[in-house]
Amino acid sequence: MQLAFGQKVQSTVSSEKAIPLDPLVRTGKLPNGFTYFIRHNESPKGRAVFYLANKVGSILETDEQRGLAHFTEHMSFNGTTNFPKNKLVSYLQQAGVRFGADLNAYTSFDETVYELPIPTDKPDLIKTATRIMRDWAQEALFDAEEIDKERGIILEEKRLAQSAQERMRKQYFPILLNGSRYTERSPIGTDEVLKNFKPETIKAFYKDWYRPNLQALIVVGDIDVDALEKEIKSVFGDLKNPTAEKQRTKYEVPLKNQNQFIAISDKEQTSIQIQIFIKQPAQALSTETDYRNLVMRSLYNQMLRQRYEPILLKENSSLSAVSASMNRLIANLDAFSLSANPKPEEIEKGFKTAWREIVRLKQFGFTEVELDRAKKNFLSYSESRLKEHDKTSSDKYAKEYVQYFLNGVMAAGIQKEHELTKLILGDVQLADLNRLSSSYIKNENRDFILLAPEKDKASLPNQAALESWMKQVEEEKLEPYVDVANNKSLLSHSPTPGKIIKQETEPTFNLSTLTLSNGLKVILKPTELKNDEILFTAFAKGGTSRYEDDDYQSVANATSILLSSGVGNLSLTELSIYLTGKSMQVRPYVSTIAHGMSGSSSGKDLSSALELVHAYFTAPRKDPATFKNIIDRAYTAIRSRGDDPNSVFQDSTLSVVYKDNPRMTGPSFEKLARIDQDRAFDIYKELFSDASNFTFVFVGSIDTLAMKPLLEKYLGSIPAANFKTDFKNLNIQPAKGKIEKLVYKGSEKKATVNLLLSGNFDFSTDANLALSALKEILQIRLLERLREEESGVYSPQVVYSGSKYPIGLYQYNIVFGCAPENVDKLVASALDEIEKLKNDGPSQLNVDKWKAEFSRSLETGLQSNAYWLSLISSSLQNNLDLIIPEAYQKKLDKISPQSLKETAKRYLSGENCIKMVLLPENMGTK
Repeated sequence: MQLAFGQKVQSTVSSEKAIPLDPLVRTGKLPNGFTYFIRHNESPKGRAVFYLANKVGSILETDEQRGLAHFTEHMSFNGTTNFPKNKLVSYLQQAGVRFGADLNAYTSFDETVYELPIPTDKPDLIKTATRIMRDWAQEALFDAEEIDKERGIILEEKRLAQSAQERMRKQYFPILLNGSRYTERSPIGTDEVLKNFKPETIKAFYKDWYRPNLQALIVVGDIDVDALEKEIKSVFGDLKNPTAEKQRTKYEVPLKNQNQFIAISDKEQTSIQIQIFIKQPAQALSTETDYRNLVMRSLYNQMLRQRYEPILLKENSSLSAVSASMNRLIANLDAFSLSANPKPEEIEKGFKTAWREIVRLKQFGFTEVELDRAKKNFLSYSESRLKEHDKTSSDKYAKEYVQYFLNGVMAAGIQKEHELTKLILGDVQLADLNRLSSSYIKNENRDFILLAPEKDKASLPNQAALESWMKQVEEEKLEPYVDVANNKSLLSHSPTPGKIIKQETEPTFNLSTLTLSNGLKVILKPTELKNDEILFTAFAKGGTSRYEDDDYQSVANATSILLSSGVGNLSLTELSIYLTGKSMQVRPYVSTIAHGMSGSSSGKDLSSALELVHAYFTAPRKDPATFKNIIDRAYTAIRSRGDDPNSVFQDSTLSVVYKDNPRMTGPSFEKLARIDQDRAFDIYKELFSDASNFTFVFVGSIDTLAMKPLLEKYLGSIPAANFKTDFKNLNIQPAKGKIEKLVYKGSEKKATVNLLLSGNFDFSTDANLALSALKEILQIRLLERLREEESGVYSPQVVYSGSKYPIGLYQYNIVFGCAPENVDKLVASALDEIEKLKNDGPSQLNVDKWKAEFSRSLETGLQSNAYWLSLISSSLQNNLDLIIPEAYQKKLDKISPQSLKETAKRYLSGENCIKMVLLPENMGTK
């Protein structure tokens, strides 16, 4: 249908009738109240996601049970009827399902949701997944020994969250939540309960609330719907509700019809933030009217965001950050929220600048031009979703059905939502949007929350001063918003096309290599993995390595400066207008040894995307006012960096690891002073001045014939000097030997450990694969030992990176948080696991787990355009042959416990080991 933007048409979307559930999902309810949703979907093929949704969260806990809803979630992985102890995790790892990355769960105030993605090529695995869900629904064992082991893990999870942000949240939450039950029911719970509760207490919670009339199973994927429905009825039909069933109360946050204020300072807070929450009853999302209101709020938020963007970029802006929107707050409340980060020396001016736009909006409203742009963007997004409706991931559909069950949020399906969207966009008028301001921005139920560094405490306004500032702005004689007009073209003239002078094909991977007359090369890989997605990247050798240390800060920050300055004939604001309704993005980058572009586009917007690529190559902009604004905001951000423990630890680690190399250390005032706009601009132009150095890779829904003229016009026309560049090896690598550094910062009783093992090696696909295998196996063992056996950590992480250029280098980072008194013991345990890999090799079981995980990840990756783009571009940049999946399988077959033992001996010698530990600052004075 034709959209009548700006023209009044008869409303067709004001029905209070509930929007029907997506007809492509089969749903039912068993006699015991258990609900199920099943949908066949083949994106990705051979996979399905299972979710068990429970209308059970921390809000239902008694005082004696605080934290046990979340504890129950943990115990579901620590022993059920059919999977005692930790057998569940081990079984799924053998099937290629990773704990944490794939297998997961969460608990919030009102819900607990379990997630299990599985391969579906084996029918027995589908049945087992259904059985796992049944066990989670009502058959957790709560073994006393397992409970005691899990206490330490959850206390460590709680410890990780301790920070300035958490300390301040505890102070303002009672105000924001109006002293409601939600204030005292944080899902993580209390130390007293977590350390001391009896098994009978958690069993009582489980028995009361894990019941079929509060549960639903959601399954979406490459499955037989009829067969699975039959299995669900058989497996879940005997679930029992309690005889003396407790009422599932729906708790709410009451509105007090008053304004509240709190100012909080903390010595580890790094910025001043003034927040206003204007609360009101939440709007549902189940009827056509509800959806209309949602679309209107989305349009409103988009237009308001675009009004603030140029304010932040103004020279001498008094704001470091600002945002405002209307959204769900919690439970039964929505809120209009404003968040402003004024510069420390301009708190009043900065806040008034932020509030002034809200007052201007209430007085004069948005403009027709703004609304027209917002509608076009919203419609473009909806059209993109529609085009991919049969290629949308199973997980996205499943999450919609989870919210439908838990909160009654509509899940009509992409086609139905698009139909409604078109009707609503044609019907909504400017007056409708402007009325939202008076509906949401009211004078009562306002909460003022001020957060600041301790050193800025004295400069914070009190409630009377803040309200006085607001009143002063409201009494100003404001002018209506003047929209930025943009009738300019991106480029001053149409490029003169080059020519494709050579074309080669590679049938194994369906690749075409085009050489243009300026020497630029283009690799095309058409796929049918998405209906309308084209991803691309471009690269040339060089990057920051080509420049001396004196220029490093300028070249390292060149693209961020240029991106904020606009491009071609357009300022950043004008560029945003130019991109209205387009589904595309382009970003230049400069890394250590390479520079280039990355981006994405729909088919219809590919011409515009390539035009923007051409502009970034040939017509960068220099904007002194924007540059000054960027530097000023950076100074403000760095001002309190030394107060944040994590930042101090990060900077200290970089300094130690890279021996104070100025290219690798953290940000500082001195480094900011070294950024020269003119030099950054000249270097950027130099890096992107020669097309012959660049290779572009395009992957996705490509029409090769239609694309060739665009490539000739926008890429073939980029100037070329045919002067080949290369990167320089600056020999930047981690320090050698055994080094230990303790950093004392922060007031919380917690520690962070970072172990770095590194060395040089001859990079190859085989060596990289073996080191990746060791990484995953070490990850499995650290989870088993540090978490499950010793209860000393929540989530230890092993990170591996291997590089071929500019120097062959491998690095392992082992990172975990823990209690300060446990650092030495846990470090010893981690290093002991490495010694076992060297002396005994990994178990066959763990090698098989890694092989299963790798194979399953590869199967899924091959169904993704992003995977192919990364594979092709990284192979080209590293001068490696592309490997077909069958060849990968042969490489996997060669990997054994013995081969990995030899790899561990060779690379994990421990000769180069850096141990960094962050400890509370009070320990440094002992």
